Amino acid sequence: MSLLGFVFGILFLQYLALPNNSLQSLRKNNPGKTAMMLQREEESSSTGKKFSIQQNWVPLTRISRSLVNAVIVSEDGMFFEHEGVDWYEVGESIEKNFEKGKAARGGSTISQQLSKNLYLSTSKDPVRKLKELIITLRMERVLSKRRILEIYLNAIEWGDGVFGAEAAAKRYFGKSASQLSREEAAQMAAVIPSPRKHQPNVLSKYVARRSSIILSRMAARGM
Repeated sequence: MSLLGFVFGILFLQYLALPNNSLQSLRKNNPGKTAMMLQREEESSSTGKKFSIQQNWVPLTRISRSLVNAVIVSEDGMFFEHEGVDWYEVGESIEKNFEKGKAARGGSTISQQLSKNLYLSTSKDPVRKLKELIITLRMERVLSKRRILEIYLNAIEWGDGVFGAEAAAKRYFGKSASQLSREEAAQMAAVIPSPRKHQPNVLSKYVARRSSIILSRMAARGM
């Protein structure tokens, strides 16, 4: 067997292992423990640290519109226009990573981030990225944009053991996600890229700068 045939064989097996039935189920059912949650549990177990998951699932209608807008302008400004993958950003990411000789730039859409959180690890190896792209394209065919956004806002990591907007809003601001102000929403969105390093209620230089940019983008869009 040629090397190329071997590689295609591996990719085909990886393709068959992808979670198509699970994606269909997400139309009506909320996910259980995500791959990200399981990874954090394993990491904590290996170091002997206590770890508990804080998550309170709420429908999209009970999440502040300001937070929805802040997350979109922060993480994926073209969310409602693309079909899961922003190919321009993918090209830019490949070019930047090639220049630096490592995975230095992400370029993931909200749908790609959700695919990774639900089913994959935080590894940056090429096979994992390929799986992410395939799952994302399938997800966009199976789920509505509104449903993708609802799952994303309820599943993503927002701190050590904190998952989803409702648990994060209560942890950091002592209120429900539906009650977040524009400023609080921007600060919540600001920490999504590094939620275990920064806290939205601590106005560090990083959080202040990113939340200011997010508020400016929201204003420019008339949000």
